[in-house]
Amino acid sequence: MASTETTTVQDGGSVEAGLDALESQVTGRPTFRQTFVNKIFPPIVALAVVLVVWLILTPIVDDPSKLPSPGAVGTEFKNAWLQGDLLGYIWTSVSRGLLGFFFALLIGTPLGLLVARVKFVRAAIGPILSGLQSLPSVAWVPPAVIWLGLNNSMMYAVILLGAVPSIANGLVSGVDQVPPLFLRAGRTMGATGVKGIWHVTLPAALPGYVAGLKQGWAFSWRSLMAAEIIAQFPDLGVGLGQLLENGRTNSDMAMVFEAIILILFVGIAIDLLIFSPLERWVLRSRGLLVKS
Repeated sequence: MASTETTTVQDGGSVEAGLDALESQVTGRPTFRQTFVNKIFPPIVALAVVLVVWLILTPIVDDPSKLPSPGAVGTEFKNAWLQGDLLGYIWTSVSRGLLGFFFALLIGTPLGLLVARVKFVRAAIGPILSGLQSLPSVAWVPPAVIWLGLNNSMMYAVILLGAVPSIANGLVSGVDQVPPLFLRAGRTMGATGVKGIWHVTLPAALPGYVAGLKQGWAFSWRSLMAAEIIAQFPDLGVGLGQLLENGRTNSDMAMVFEAIILILFVGIAIDLLIFSPLERWVLRSRGLLVKS
């Protein structure tokens, strides 16, 4: 009996020691070498592989109208920079995209809460939101042009119709995953109504909400590119979508590749600068990501 008790105490002590070791683990700031090896070097390798494959395929295709060389695309970038147009292309599209996404955020968040918390509203428009989310954004461009004309309002309408369903559905998914115990504990402490939504529901639903925001931005960006490609007017300025369509119209594949690279670059930059840090903060605040 004494031996059994001694073994139990030792096992308990070993478990506590293990937990103490985990809690006392020092997580210092990563060195530059670690950051370079883990985060910077892999994208460089991937980019180098793409460039090598591109260089190999260029003489095989041997048709600049179908596959321009990296040098020709680089010259296109250089000319756009020297003419002062490059940053204008980017700013025209990014400013539209971010402003449209902001409006979508203002509409999609309360709509998602309403659908998540009111059964009648969920039964009425929940399936419609899911259907709108699966509808290609390009389908909204012709009716938006007819309703609003060729102006920025049409662009923002297409962005809203593409992004709002994703943001709302992301929040609905996050609210559905909130443990009922959290809601009961919040009501016990007086967090009801708007106070309960602000202090309990939204923080608990944050992972799903952030996922919806990330997807909503992707839909915003794709919706905007579709609108810029289809609807062109001098007063709208030249964004990245217009640049892509101009390259197609002029059969200038170097310009087409320039536009594709810029669209891809902006999408990656927004994700790395805004959504990835936000996602890491949410995961780290819940103990799901070790700060290392």
